[in-house]
Amino acid sequence: MIVAVIGLGTFGAKTAGRLFEKGVEVIAIDKDENLVEKIKDRVTHAVTLDITDERSLRSVNISDVDTAIVAIGDNKEMSIMAVAMLRKLGVGRVLARATSIMHEHVLKEVGASEIIKVEEEMGEIIASKIVAPHVLQRYNFAAGYSIVELKLGQKFEGKTLAESKIRQTYSLTVVALQKKVPYITEDGKSAYRISINDCPMPMDVIEAGDIVVLVGNEKNFNRLFIYIEEN
Repeated sequence: MIVAVIGLGTFGAKTAGRLFEKGVEVIAIDKDENLVEKIKDRVTHAVTLDITDERSLRSVNISDVDTAIVAIGDNKEMSIMAVAMLRKLGVGRVLARATSIMHEHVLKEVGASEIIKVEEEMGEIIASKIVAPHVLQRYNFAAGYSIVELKLGQKFEGKTLAESKIRQTYSLTVVALQKKVPYITEDGKSAYRISINDCPMPMDVIEAGDIVVLVGNEKNFNRLFIYIEEN
């Protein structure tokens, strides 16, 4: 997969770096040479160019990328022009950062496939951490539905998945268990390795420190969170 990230501010640079860490071929683009210099060792290619310059974009074969992410947040006009240019040059999937409702509307009008609402999503993450501190990660993948990584706490410790009755009581599905497995290193020291069980069975036991991955409706998650927090 080839992904172009346009705009290398804090959000764009972080996104580009994380994609590269996950094995994605990343083309990082910004008109600011200093920002490009900072990220060049953490992506596949880092290029200084003006996103509105069609000839420059063609020179980096932008039409060959699978996805382009327009991460520009401080210049709405530039981000809109970037989306329009990418669509003109044949990029099939363009994700664009929006900083207001009007900005989002215009980005969609010029061809953005998906809208990224960084501020709104960060607000959701912070609120979740306050209300449900046991939640480690939360991914909203459809209206009203989430994938959640969390620690279930002492109320579920030592129970099998069948005994926990999470599915029956809360209509949530356990899709994975992450465990710390102890082992002895070559130099005789105690250590832990991470083991992922991506096909958990009813008799698998929830142990202290396990991270459980659940999928389901947000209302059902909220009922589970209330139960976990109860004394």
